[in-house]
Amino acid sequence: MPTRLSCLSSLMTHDSCPMTPTPFIPLRPLAGEALSVMFARDMGESELQRLANTKGIPARRLAMARWIESRAIQSWVVAVILLNAVVMGMETSPAIMARFGGLLKAVDSLCLLVFVVELAIKFWAYRGQFWRSGWNVFDLLVVAVAMVPGAGVWSVLRSLRVLRVLRLLTVIPALRKVVAAFLHSIPGLAGVVAVMAIFFYTAGVLATRLFGGEYPDWFGTLGRSLYSLFQIMTLESWSMGIVRPVMETHPWAWAFFVPFIVIATFTILNLFIGIIVSTMQELSMMPDATHANPETRELLERLEADLKTLRSLLEDKR
Repeated sequence: MPTRLSCLSSLMTHDSCPMTPTPFIPLRPLAGEALSVMFARDMGESELQRLANTKGIPARRLAMARWIESRAIQSWVVAVILLNAVVMGMETSPAIMARFGGLLKAVDSLCLLVFVVELAIKFWAYRGQFWRSGWNVFDLLVVAVAMVPGAGVWSVLRSLRVLRVLRLLTVIPALRKVVAAFLHSIPGLAGVVAVMAIFFYTAGVLATRLFGGEYPDWFGTLGRSLYSLFQIMTLESWSMGIVRPVMETHPWAWAFFVPFIVIATFTILNLFIGIIVSTMQELSMMPDATHANPETRELLERLEADLKTLRSLLEDKR
């Protein structure tokens, strides 16, 4: 039976190869697997792996990166974030501040120190790769805001660091597919948002011209019209609160508001749900990146080996 090397040679000389062909594997599952891997990489799973794969990284930096990214340290940081969020909530109470104001401020400063030390260690370990992670940039921004003198209430942005705990959800396949479906549906959702914006702007201009004179509080300006139309779209007191009072002076107003509700509420909003559900169904049929098909993995390894052999043959012919 001809070897794979002889087949590569025959390909270079345009001869036929009697070697048994590799079974065809559909491209869609492979594309889906690549898509899942791409989303996992975007959510920060390979940050430490990229550093480990970089040549010339000192062992001390790599060890420090593994320590700061370990589950124990990250769990402790999340606990500090939750404590800081509780402290900032207690600081909004004048009665609590009157009794424990000094203690709460000390705990808040201690939590801020922990955040600064964590970022300093990560910046020293990752250096230039620190900026490749969106989570690191987000942490740096919210901590920097808290350190600005007179930041005041803006220091509550530090509590948003608790959102980084969502990175742990990526280890659950079902939740990972939900996140991937939402990210994958953003282009379609952007188109729906554009259609809704055009429809809302047109309806807002019409409502201002038709009802602005008699009902300036609801439709006196374009901004007020857009806000009132948004309330009508949510079906919150749309009939007794806005439409029926308008129909007392404009009996034909139903001809404007009823089609608006049908289009905005029952059509455009359902498009959001339809796009997300369709994307989730599409991704649910794709293989999990954490459990790659053994046949697919074997095929990829053989292809990589063949490419290396072909590259060496081309270099020898040169």
